[in-house]
Amino acid sequence: MSPKTFIHTPHPLTLPWLLLSLPLVTWDTLYVFLRPHSMPSGFLHSPIWTPYALYGQIDYIYGLKAYESHNGFTAAQSALNVIETLGYIYYLVKWYSQSANSQVKGRDGAKMLLVGYSAAVMTVSKTVLYWLNEYYSGFDNIGHNDIWSLVFLWIIPNGLWLVFPTISMILPFGAEIIKGLVGVESTKSE
Repeated sequence: MSPKTFIHTPHPLTLPWLLLSLPLVTWDTLYVFLRPHSMPSGFLHSPIWTPYALYGQIDYIYGLKAYESHNGFTAAQSALNVIETLGYIYYLVKWYSQSANSQVKGRDGAKMLLVGYSAAVMTVSKTVLYWLNEYYSGFDNIGHNDIWSLVFLWIIPNGLWLVFPTISMILPFGAEIIKGLVGVESTKSE
């Protein structure tokens, strides 16, 4: 019996999520790497990074307090954003250059699936680390907020990077990887 050709089909939310999140993550990463120039009173701040004036008050890790104390967490996270973003760009480029009938077949489809899955796991892991950093620091950077500010300006926006990569990539791509591995296993035993 000849092995079946591997076929990858993105989940319906995968491409919309990537097209929304990639520009936002790039914007965020550039804000961090261009500090202090991207911060309030910096020459690059307005109009591109104006919302960070508020966000730096909600989450001090993005504000002057962390920058002046040389807290490296934000920049370290942003360095990982670069790797994650490159993985997502690879996924999108492969998808748009090779998809026919909403599928990418063979080795290219398998590589695309593996890179997309890995980048999504990285996104969620990095976001969990971000939340755990707050928990284990006694909510040092966000504990000053009232509940409404915390929910609407920190929990919900940051929670999107837990929910959407999980439902649009990790769960469906993980199931696809398992299905492919089981198919390979059953083909060998037949």
